[in-house]
Amino acid sequence: MDHSNIENEAYGEGHGKQFAITSWAVKNRTTVIVITALIFVYGIYSYIAMPKESFPEVVTPEIYVGVPYNSSSVVDIEKLITKPLEKEINTITGVDEIDSTSVPNYSTIQVKFDYDVTPTEALRKVKDAVDKAQGDVNFPKDLPAEPNVFAMNFSEIMPVMNLNLSGDYSLDQLHHYGKILEDRIEALPEINKVEIRGVPEKEVKVNVDLHQLEALQLNFGDVAMALQTENLTMSGGEVLTDGQRRAVRVVGEFPDMETIRDIVIKNEKLNEVRLRDVAEVSFDYKEADSYAREYGNPVVMLDVIKRAGENLIIASDKINEILKEARGTVIPEDLTITVTNDQSDDTRVQVDELFNHIIFGVILVVGTLLFFLGLRNAIFVGLAIPMSMFISFIILNAFGVTLNIMVLFSLILALGRLVDDGIVIVENIYRHMSNGEPAMIATRKAVGEVTMPIVAATTATVMVFVPLIFWPGIMGQFMKWMPITFMVALSSSLFVALVVNPALSTQFMKVERENPNAKRSTDSPEFSL
Repeated sequence: MDHSNIENEAYGEGHGKQFAITSWAVKNRTTVIVITALIFVYGIYSYIAMPKESFPEVVTPEIYVGVPYNSSSVVDIEKLITKPLEKEINTITGVDEIDSTSVPNYSTIQVKFDYDVTPTEALRKVKDAVDKAQGDVNFPKDLPAEPNVFAMNFSEIMPVMNLNLSGDYSLDQLHHYGKILEDRIEALPEINKVEIRGVPEKEVKVNVDLHQLEALQLNFGDVAMALQTENLTMSGGEVLTDGQRRAVRVVGEFPDMETIRDIVIKNEKLNEVRLRDVAEVSFDYKEADSYAREYGNPVVMLDVIKRAGENLIIASDKINEILKEARGTVIPEDLTITVTNDQSDDTRVQVDELFNHIIFGVILVVGTLLFFLGLRNAIFVGLAIPMSMFISFIILNAFGVTLNIMVLFSLILALGRLVDDGIVIVENIYRHMSNGEPAMIATRKAVGEVTMPIVAATTATVMVFVPLIFWPGIMGQFMKWMPITFMVALSSSLFVALVVNPALSTQFMKVERENPNAKRSTDSPEFSL
């Protein structure tokens, strides 16, 4: 009888002792080799495509409501704005805590939801409650602006990089160069916004002479009304020109300071009073609300805030390229630009350390197993590390997970556990083949003997991390990526052990025996002591 037929028949007898996926892998070894190559290629692609950032994106169901109102009385702000909004928001289901702050001219309410409520749903509920509160007859109708309702997103609040502009230039010049860089950096798809600090905004200051005002029988309301009516752009209707209707508007914006000084406040008979007669008008800085210093010298600081889900390293590289191209063209060569708090530096180090650990781990594993299984078989086990990592990258990237410090830490933590299943499978196959059994039969028996133990061991290890997924609060949202990544990595290693290792071992494993006929001689009827 043909030897291959004997192997196939013997293989089929114990088919039920192992998983169907392992049986398929051993029978279709060429297909498994092709899949292995595809995993390597697509794993590298997934690693490159995964957004890399320092910390996980934590989107908490916290909603902020800000309402401006022209009242310097905190009592009025609380009575007219804060209390009605709190009463309406408190009717929303899922609200955990409501904190409010009333200050002159502004009311702030922070609404914290249970983590069972998604941020999108929480934002919608709060907006509906605010709209309902505004419809109340007692709610003020003369708000200077609509209530600002927004969700908290830490990834779009904390800057990932600071650019400090300094040199032998005035603050106005530094601010001008900062605006140029702001426009160019904000054009990047990876950047959400750029905020400039260290330069107070300018405003028109009108210092009214009280005695002169009283002498001309005027008051502050007259001055405010004149400024308000003159600084007004309105529609002038439509004009029919050459068969086309064109919109006309009357522009009332002030082009310069002299126009403001020439505003007529009072015009009775020959008594014309202009703003210059009762007030001193100047263009000056607002009261500073932030300061930026570097080595004691004032600087203009640009806070670069990354868009959620984008690649931090790519964003950092593009910003550095913009700074390189802008120098000498739109900004002077002698302008000093210092990059601080660049979070991409830590991310680069963490990613490099991960691959150093992977490479070093493969070397140690192969070197250790070399003394027990030989070089060829040690390589089979060593492949479990990069294979499991690449499968993890593919799965995590498919679900939009970023490569951050928690994911990297979990992969490094799982590094020592990835080869356990492979060692058991390959060693057992090697033992059976050392006894003189053909490759197909040895693989069937070896995998069938240890499949359930390694599945049980891996499942038990994974189950230990399941409770961490349900860690409540903001810390749970931050830490949940550690158990998720660890579970994905261990599941990937189990797949490698049950599919890739048996197929490669059956195809390439070689066993050297000092007396390959020893077992056959002992089984012969003529054998005697």
